[in-house]
Amino acid sequence: MAMYTRMLDLPARSFLLLGPRSTGKTTWLRSLLPDARWYNLLLDRELLRLMREPGLFRREIDALPAGSWVVVDEVQKLPSLLNDVHDALASAPRRWRFALTGSSARRLRRDDVNLLAGRVISRQMFPLTFAELNAEPPVDELLSFGGLPLVRTEDDPAARVDLLEAYVSTYLAQEIRAEALVRNLEAFTRFLEVAALAHAQVTNVSSLARDAAVSRPTVQGYFGVLVDTLIGTWLPAWRPRAKVKEIAHPKFYLFDCGVVRALARRLREPIENAERGALLETLVLHELRAHIAYCGCGGELSYYRTPSGTEIDFIWTRGQHRIGIEVKAGARWRAEFSQPLHDLRGSGTLTACFGVYLGETAQQDRSVHVLPLYAFLRKLNDGHVLPPPRRHTA
Repeated sequence: MAMYTRMLDLPARSFLLLGPRSTGKTTWLRSLLPDARWYNLLLDRELLRLMREPGLFRREIDALPAGSWVVVDEVQKLPSLLNDVHDALASAPRRWRFALTGSSARRLRRDDVNLLAGRVISRQMFPLTFAELNAEPPVDELLSFGGLPLVRTEDDPAARVDLLEAYVSTYLAQEIRAEALVRNLEAFTRFLEVAALAHAQVTNVSSLARDAAVSRPTVQGYFGVLVDTLIGTWLPAWRPRAKVKEIAHPKFYLFDCGVVRALARRLREPIENAERGALLETLVLHELRAHIAYCGCGGELSYYRTPSGTEIDFIWTRGQHRIGIEVKAGARWRAEFSQPLHDLRGSGTLTACFGVYLGETAQQDRSVHVLPLYAFLRKLNDGHVLPPPRRHTA
């Protein structure tokens, strides 16, 4: 994992870094903060040591030199440490800098956990992006195996399959069973497979509940578990004008293409045309979310669909900017693909439009900039798709 240069910059002040397991948070921090005082709460001996002596953490950091970095890895394992961090920052704001990581926000959001409001900033880490890969692998390779660093470092497809299957099993064992996030692990496992097959579609909770043989409220709770453990995210429906009756149901996306296929038990099969479109949408959404988080451009992502069936995969909005992005998993771009974007651009609803496809040439289809996948991702990384944040000058 150390071979990849991550796009995330190290903040100058204390921060909370959230991201799914195995996205490289620990490796990134160890490379940038080699001299930090480290508390790895995934290690049972470290966790038990701090639990047995509640005041030990504070006494140990009090002994550090001024200006020291303190890393608490997987802080959700012992949320009470946040009280000590808060007290340390309140009593001597410049004496220490804390780097807190977490792969689950669930325990940090419930009970009376101290969330350090105003004391630390938040950052996110994602699987490897196209810019971080520093290469152009075959598209189907990315769609099949995703961008988790531990998977990308393997060249053997069989090893990648083993790692992804182990990742899913480890997630179920460590994040779900260990933290008792669900009562019935067997039902949750069935739900995961059904959710993976239905991901990137408008979410019908009742239908998923029937397929997984559990109740509707249970499925809603399961989705909450996936969001809180950073395994999935909701993409809401965009409503540009209140007087137009748009479909308001959200879509649900898992965070990585390889994890999608592992949960759907598809890793040992070639990608079928029926799944390629959803996987390509997942990849583009991942790149958009990571770019927004790493470059600080902000804004909101959604999708657009009317009752007549008109759909645009992604709408990014910030202030007066409204950018539409349509993704097609084919080698040819057809004029009808551009029509929804062009109509909204013509009405002034959108300020810019992009088409992304698996062909080889860039095109200009009326008001729509059509780009091959990797050309689009290069343009995104260069700041030419989503406008960068405006810098305030004194």
